[in-house]
Amino acid sequence: MRKVNWIGVYPAVTTKFFENGDLDISNFCRHLQFQVSCGVKGVIVGGSLGESSTITHAERLQLTEAALATIGKEVDVIMNIAEGATKSAVELAKKAKEIGAHGLMVLPPMMYKPTEQEVADFYIEVAEATDLPILMYNNPVDYKIEITFDNFDQFIDYPTLQAIKESTRDISNVTRMKSRYGDRFKVLCGVDTLAMEELLMGADGWVAGLVDAFPAETVAIFDLLKAGKTDEALKIYRWFLPLLELDISPQLVQNIKLAEVMTGVGTEFVRLPRQMLKGKERERVIKVIDDALKVRPKL
Repeated sequence: MRKVNWIGVYPAVTTKFFENGDLDISNFCRHLQFQVSCGVKGVIVGGSLGESSTITHAERLQLTEAALATIGKEVDVIMNIAEGATKSAVELAKKAKEIGAHGLMVLPPMMYKPTEQEVADFYIEVAEATDLPILMYNNPVDYKIEITFDNFDQFIDYPTLQAIKESTRDISNVTRMKSRYGDRFKVLCGVDTLAMEELLMGADGWVAGLVDAFPAETVAIFDLLKAGKTDEALKIYRWFLPLLELDISPQLVQNIKLAEVMTGVGTEFVRLPRQMLKGKERERVIKVIDDALKVRPKL
């Protein structure tokens, strides 16, 4: 079984659709190849940015299989699981293993605010049901559910619980995790606008959003920081920040898909109830992207 290192840039890739809402597997795979050519270390399929809430289990598995066939020999292919029932999460984890997924990103149980112990038991049951490595997603800001340090204390003895997508918006949590657990859990920044700060604090990776439109710049920031070239990374990051702010919006999917179109690397179609940006908001986002493209740094 492939070892997932959880180090580097992991795009939360967008799901490509035709105008009628059907999966566009051809453009999806073409986009994956572009990401890999720019140096990403893995991809996360069917995450929030991949419109997880509107794709079926069968479609999620189909997308994962397509990713494995296209780039699976080169980088990690991680399938997202976002379920309200423990049983459903376990079943999906087993199916992911059957098709050859390299790892899982698992959200806490959705549609219900669980207790702290219910969160712990949910992850433990999924971990016991699979030998695939698991990236846990901690985003209490958006999902109102926090994976606490008491939870992590319970996870130490479960080797498949390997990493955390850190989206609490508290940069000091990177230091807390490293101080408390050393390298037991890999920490990946999950908020684009905090990426440089968290990487400087010792985060191992970056689950990125704007990488879908700007993979070369995203990878350059990561590589420069890990090489100790902070000033060079900062120049790119300061240019990048207005674009990265498009990730911290309820319309992040539409924003990033529009950025993909404007950079010539994707399509804009979304699946209902989402709708493509319109009116003044569309004009605003286009201006943000256009202003950045006019002064895009040479790498």
